[in-house]
Amino acid sequence: MPPAMNRRSFVRTASLAATGLVWRPSPTQAAAPAPATESSWVSSWFASPQPSWDAAFVLPTGMPAQVADQTLRETVKISLGGKRLRVLLSNRYGTQPLVVGAARVARARAGAAIDPASDRALRFGGQPGVTIAPGAQAISDPVDLPVAALSELAISTYFPQPTPVATFHWGAQQTAALAPGDATGAPDLAGAAALHGRAFLAGVWVENAAGTPVVVAFGDSLTDGNGSTPGANRRWPDFLARRLAPQGVGVVNAGISGARVWGDKMGANAMARFDADVLSQPGVRTVVLLMGINDIGWPDSGFAPGDAPMTAARLTEGYRQLAEAARARHVRIVGATIAPYEGSLHGTPLAGHYSPAKDAVRREVNRWIRRSGVFDAVVDMDAVLRDPSHPARLLPAYDSGDHLHPGDAGYQAMAQALDDGTLFGR
Repeated sequence: MPPAMNRRSFVRTASLAATGLVWRPSPTQAAAPAPATESSWVSSWFASPQPSWDAAFVLPTGMPAQVADQTLRETVKISLGGKRLRVLLSNRYGTQPLVVGAARVARARAGAAIDPASDRALRFGGQPGVTIAPGAQAISDPVDLPVAALSELAISTYFPQPTPVATFHWGAQQTAALAPGDATGAPDLAGAAALHGRAFLAGVWVENAAGTPVVVAFGDSLTDGNGSTPGANRRWPDFLARRLAPQGVGVVNAGISGARVWGDKMGANAMARFDADVLSQPGVRTVVLLMGINDIGWPDSGFAPGDAPMTAARLTEGYRQLAEAARARHVRIVGATIAPYEGSLHGTPLAGHYSPAKDAVRREVNRWIRRSGVFDAVVDMDAVLRDPSHPARLLPAYDSGDHLHPGDAGYQAMAQALDDGTLFGR
């Protein structure tokens, strides 16, 4: 039995080993180097599942109410490569079984085209399709398709019967294609309807060396990449992935636009989804927590007009709970300060997102993040992004234009602020 493992954790490890996952000591535990031939499944790409919402909310989902006898093709840019891969489909928020008639994966080409020579069928327990219970997920059988780090894949899923889009990902900064019938093996889906979001697709795992570390970016729209160039993979986790891939480190994005530490709506609250979206990621070594601006900004605005104002004490208590949960699983947690946002959404029905009183809460929370010692390390995104001549607002060169979200240059600066010492303590 490995050191520091009780009987319960040993049994759990044995069950994980049956799925191809192998036990790894945490960074705080001493261990001999793994044999060069040992491998494990690690997370290479992720999109946090969200529940759909009704038309009464200020932002539309932008997704169809259902798909029926249709194929959805989605493009993803993985961080780590490997000789084999697996695809994760989610029915986390569904209230009925999710029936997938067929699914395939291939190397992506421009638009909705694929490289036909790389096209592979996905199987689930040896079967070409799968039915996923409400609240559950399904991971495909291993696929023999060597993929390089930072390569783009196209994943196609066919839904043969009327299927409510109850589990999706909003604002993916990526265009998917929706075509009639079973077109999973089609070389191209020219003329298909465009979707600016994701549905049911949640992750890609690759087979890599045992002990390969993964960084999980856990946040809101600033992690999800709002304001970055669509289709260009210029969110800050993308820039970080490009830097860390040569070191054999994976980066996955668990950001949700509109995410809050305490509130639900555009995704479950941070504490409710932390285990599934962060701590259960195969290979997770470090999590970067950048969340809180919506907790502060949503109350008394078009987002949540009836919510009570957020206090610094309540928000930081949520951070403390997340830090304790990470530490209990031997995952390093990096706390990020909240970026400035004066003037955000000005001239829109959502302009109440910012006020001087709310900004005072943001500044108080940032002081706590810097000084509390609750996190293993801190990255000062406030200092990275603010205008030195006007610290309550974003530096114009980093502003996407809405005074809330950075543009490409701002996201690149955020990634550069996360050095190896901050991420891994070395």
